[in-house]
Amino acid sequence: MSDMNDDFGDERSDGPFTDEELGAGLLEEELRQAAAILDPVPAGLRQIAVDAFALHDLDARVAELTFDSLVDAIPVRGETDPPRMLTFRADEVTVDVEVTEDGLIGQVLPPGPARIEVLSGPLAHARLTADDMGRFTGDAPPAGPFALRLRTGREVVVTEWLRA
Repeated sequence: MSDMNDDFGDERSDGPFTDEELGAGLLEEELRQAAAILDPVPAGLRQIAVDAFALHDLDARVAELTFDSLVDAIPVRGETDPPRMLTFRADEVTVDVEVTEDGLIGQVLPPGPARIEVLSGPLAHARLTADDMGRFTGDAPPAGPFALRLRTGREVVVTEWLRA
């Protein structure tokens, strides 16, 4: 009578992984932990990697700033703290944004629903939704540099980065 192990060699497995695979996985984890302690990734390099990941929408179109009230507007007499008006354009998509101390008010043209992320660094600061008329509001003004990422159907548009 033939032994069944002769057909399959001398390997035995009690589960989906062999003892050798489990040992390699444990060794790899121990090496990762040792590297994190003995040779940690520099904070600057880690930030570069996070920033690079934030660019995962490389197929997105960049909406260029075409109007900024800080630069292009004529000052109004008596107005002490006017809201900042911005206009971004990418081909046929236009985004008008008003930045105030209370938050953001804006509209996407042509009008239609859109998902909007206010980016402040590698992570989304706020998630907003434009209604059927393309209007959106955000309760908190961005602090520091920010950009907007708009998703309208299959299209992704990212504005230039600006300081609030």
